[in-house]
Amino acid sequence: MNDRKLPDVATPESLNQLRDIRRALLDLHKLLLETERAAYERSFGRVNSSELLRLVIEDARFAWLHTISELIVNMDEVLDGEPPATAIAVTSLVDLADRTLHPAEPGSAFQIKYHAALQAEPDVIFAHRDTLKVISKAKGGTLSSSARN
Repeated sequence: MNDRKLPDVATPESLNQLRDIRRALLDLHKLLLETERAAYERSFGRVNSSELLRLVIEDARFAWLHTISELIVNMDEVLDGEPPATAIAVTSLVDLADRTLHPAEPGSAFQIKYHAALQAEPDVIFAHRDTLKVISKAKGGTLSSSARN
């Protein structure tokens, strides 16, 4: 007989909370992308959608946005993956989202650029606040029975 304990599967509530965080991060990412696009276009002229996609993938000016896009991809993998998501995976992603959105002026490229966007763009401030509210709700809610112990 195998006494090895299987990891706790994430609750439907925690998965819904992770989906809410993902949606909020998508909205925030869109605003940050629009802000970076506007700055790029002021320097280099207008770009179409396909050129913007190329810039997001290849240009160093947009590289800092990869932090949020990679977090969203990780959430997608947990939400859509097989086997079912574990409580630990969900909790880890919620914690990572929380840490990511607490910018410090000195720090990573993401933190520096994010801090600047928060200082310059009111819409980014509102999206930041809304995202932190969703994260806070998830952190205060029940992520799993084992995560509370």
